[in-house]
Amino acid sequence: MSHAAKPFSYVLVLIHAVLIGWGVLGLVEYAYPAASLGLQNASFPPALQFLHFASVLVTGAVFLGGYLTRWRSTPFATVTMYAVLATICFIETVDFGAFGGGWTRFIPMTLEYVTYLGISAFLLRSSTMRRRFSRGA
Repeated sequence: MSHAAKPFSYVLVLIHAVLIGWGVLGLVEYAYPAASLGLQNASFPPALQFLHFASVLVTGAVFLGGYLTRWRSTPFATVTMYAVLATICFIETVDFGAFGGGWTRFIPMTLEYVTYLGISAFLLRSSTMRRRFSRGA
């Protein structure tokens, strides 16, 4: 597993950089609806839209900033942000019908949760990640 851990950590850097971009673009569209980037969901209330994109941005920034500075709390802070994103996903799916209607709407939510759990396990248990974040401030 250790030979794949380092490349996977780079994939995580890329994913979280994309999250930062997505969060920024979502907040731009939230603040300036005329930008019309297609990221907002009209069935969600404005406060939920804001929380969604702000949380995506903060999640990306926490991981990427922590990774680059070797902040020792990065794994725990990132897992905490995943819990925030999972909660928002639950609200969007259950209360506002994200991903359509019927039971199939829970498939994307489940995949999102499994992804968060897998990445969280990697961040907390991988020797590569432990070494990276044991040297930080």
